[in-house]
Amino acid sequence: MQVVILSARTGWHTDELCRALSARGHVGIVLRYEGLLARLGGDRAGAGLTTEQVQLFSADAVLARIIPSGSLEQIIFRVDALHWIEERGIPVINSPRAIERSVDKFYTDALLHEAGLETPETIVCETAADALAAVRQLGDVVIKPIFGSMGHGLVRVSDPDVAFRIVRPLEQSRAIFYVQRFIEHDSRDLRVFVVGGRVLGAIERIAPPGDWRTNVTRGADARPFDLPPALEQMALRAAAAIGADYAGVDLLPARDGRVFVLEANGIPGWEGLQRATGLDVAGALVQHLETRVHGYQRSGRL
Repeated sequence: MQVVILSARTGWHTDELCRALSARGHVGIVLRYEGLLARLGGDRAGAGLTTEQVQLFSADAVLARIIPSGSLEQIIFRVDALHWIEERGIPVINSPRAIERSVDKFYTDALLHEAGLETPETIVCETAADALAAVRQLGDVVIKPIFGSMGHGLVRVSDPDVAFRIVRPLEQSRAIFYVQRFIEHDSRDLRVFVVGGRVLGAIERIAPPGDWRTNVTRGADARPFDLPPALEQMALRAAAAIGADYAGVDLLPARDGRVFVLEANGIPGWEGLQRATGLDVAGALVQHLETRVHGYQRSGRL
């Protein structure tokens, strides 16, 4: 197979995917979203979608590694390009639909809630007045950007006066306020990696001393974790809720014994998990990709 990996740049993850593809006899080529060029109308034979002069409709499959940051128009164009590729019968992993569902914390939480999974109490709103009312109602909260990852931009606050100084500048930038009740926990959470409807592996992430954020990129320690069957099912249900071929599901064990689903990430990184567990995550993704491509071929979509 020739597999296009759409990304913003090369790096550890794209190197791993190219290695795993090569090991199974495939060709991986990393291309940038910023070079996307669509030709429409006129001679239908000349219509198509390219990036860096590579015809994307000629690929056997596309791995959408990330959606780079950009303007609203740029992001919509990039996701629409993935939709067009998929509609031409080329498997896209994760699908643009799953990416749309998981890149937005509000949409993800709504789907997790509808799936009957326990998530922290959250209020999402547009005005500073509503956000401040949410802080007063919920008490100890975390204010998060609705788009974002790796723990960037998270603020924990319980004093409404302090919240006022945080919220008002955000309102001027037309931000959406995502206000979530802080769950008392022991500075640890679980990252579960799901591929093709099964749990590949899990790690326990332990925050640095004095911090409550458990992101590996912020210095958290990652250790292998044997996931109990009940939590395995919870992670599988979360990945299914967003329709993801693969996902990083974050579970938060609270001090009161409950376990909350914090996130279902449709464009997850896996460097910390792979280093902690020794799992060949890219290899598992490529094997699943083969299954998807063969399924398309049998159904006549290719």
